[in-house]
Amino acid sequence: MNNNPALYQFDALQRQQHGNLCGVDEAGRGPLCGPVCVAAVILNPEDPIDGVNDSKKLSEKRREELFDQITARALAYEIVFVSPQEIDERNILWATMDGMERAVRGLALTPDFVLVDGNRCPPGLEQPALAVVKGDATSASIAAASILAKVSRDRYMLELDKHYPQYQLARHKGYPTKLHYELIERYGIQDFYRRSFLKKQGYWHEPG
Repeated sequence: MNNNPALYQFDALQRQQHGNLCGVDEAGRGPLCGPVCVAAVILNPEDPIDGVNDSKKLSEKRREELFDQITARALAYEIVFVSPQEIDERNILWATMDGMERAVRGLALTPDFVLVDGNRCPPGLEQPALAVVKGDATSASIAAASILAKVSRDRYMLELDKHYPQYQLARHKGYPTKLHYELIERYGIQDFYRRSFLKKQGYWHEPG
């Protein structure tokens, strides 16, 4: 039995009106370092996944469990990493929009309609799209995308932490905490930092 029917009901209505659909969401727009991770997912309406919800409402353990279920049972999914360099060149908004377009284009199946978390749709999508504010708590497809994006980015940051333990990335995942700023002051920045974010706040210090 699915314990979040409202999210699937929303998608069912959209599917009835527009055809085959995918959900799109991102993780990591706010951190000082690391990529933005974007995911696009086409769920199987005949195989609802129990417990799919806004990734922020789930424990880390539950997100990991659902990640495995979604990647195994979705009709198609695509995960895209947008680098700090792209973010610095294009700014966070347009780098994220570009990542969303790439994720949708990369799907093994072509959706008829795209549901996007937030209040803006990427302008380069080939399909019609709907921006859904708080979409990860409204649409099962967007919620599934939020889980794939969050888990993928967290895994990336944990791996990065192994190579740069001095920044304690496993602890704060790159977000702008007091500890993180103190570590940047002490050790400087590396290539995985978003210089545009740090420059605005006066924290652009090279290592050494």
